[in-house]
Amino acid sequence: MEQTTFKVYGYRWVILLSYMAVVAVNQLLWITFASITGNAASYYGVSDLSIGLLSMSFMIVYILVSIPASWAIDTYGIRIAIGIGAALTGIFGLMRGLLASNYSLVLASQIGIAIGQPFILNAVTKVAARWFPIRERATASGLGSLAIYLGIFAGLALTPFLTAQSGIHSMLIIYGIVSVIAAVAFFGIVKEHPPTPPCPPEQEERSLVFDGLKQTLHKRNFTLLMLIFFVGLGVFNGLTTWIEDIVSPRGFSPTQAGIIGGLMVVGGVIGALVIPPLSDRYRKRVPFITLTLAFAIPGLVGITYATNYGLLVASAILLGFCLLGVGPIGFQYGAEIAFPAPEGTTNGLLLLMGQISGILFIIGMDSFKSPDTGSMTTSLVVLIGLVILGLLLSTRLKESKLMTENPPN
Repeated sequence: MEQTTFKVYGYRWVILLSYMAVVAVNQLLWITFASITGNAASYYGVSDLSIGLLSMSFMIVYILVSIPASWAIDTYGIRIAIGIGAALTGIFGLMRGLLASNYSLVLASQIGIAIGQPFILNAVTKVAARWFPIRERATASGLGSLAIYLGIFAGLALTPFLTAQSGIHSMLIIYGIVSVIAAVAFFGIVKEHPPTPPCPPEQEERSLVFDGLKQTLHKRNFTLLMLIFFVGLGVFNGLTTWIEDIVSPRGFSPTQAGIIGGLMVVGGVIGALVIPPLSDRYRKRVPFITLTLAFAIPGLVGITYATNYGLLVASAILLGFCLLGVGPIGFQYGAEIAFPAPEGTTNGLLLLMGQISGILFIIGMDSFKSPDTGSMTTSLVVLIGLVILGLLLSTRLKESKLMTENPPN
């Protein structure tokens, strides 16, 4: 019925690509310093934890701004709300480059970029719902999340190279110019609505933001999903922030650390391209969440203990494929089980859990680092235990009714 009554437009892919560009740039700016922690600490004359604060500031700000950003997304739509995030990313990304020699001003610029982050990231399922039919939404959310991974990969892999070639100041200026280009392109391309809706009203209608928030928090499946995101995103944020400190005690260089972090994201890119379309095809969410958490465990064990570079590479790719590849399904599943809560609200709550855990995990990993060798093995073992707990929680999830009650077209 949907095929004959409701039309989808090819321009939806242009909208999605423009959104993905803003997402990728914002995440590149977030993770910039993770693979050059030691060099950046020397350049600014500060501690490793102070450099970690440049990334952690995004998580702190997210906790404060997430709900207002979700309200803006669900009230004013994607063009205005994401536009706020894009503008902040462009303005403060460029400012960070121009003021790159002063740590305090770089931190202030990071906070400006961080304020824009929830306006961008919380909108991924909203973009999918606004322009895509239900049968394509996990795929659209997957591509939106893919942009997160591409931005992180670029930050981890390119930053050591650009820093070695031209220095930290020039590297930050390059990133600032790129952020302005992405913001300008977004405003030139993105439209709020397609000419006609892509789905029936019952698949599009959502409740008011704060009503939806109350409804969502009373749903058992969504509570379990928030706990799973608390673990999964917290692990990812902790690993990417401290990737150099994690592998350097085993004799790996900063360049190798950047490659390992980048390959973990490459695995996520592959996962985001493969797993969500399979979920859409088989109209199942929960089995994919459970299986990927199970296979993430050996990947994290390898990150924790591997002393052979090849094994470390394989572990990073496996962990990224599982932990990051399932993220888009988690976001879409959350939007479905929380229906009719707004997509921005559900997305924001899940990401909020990851920001809270990210702060806790980053501080905890630094606090429990071995004072003699700098090893983070103890902290990583705790993370392995938490992923196992997340796996057990996933077995208690129930399939989305929005999936089971709407037959494939």
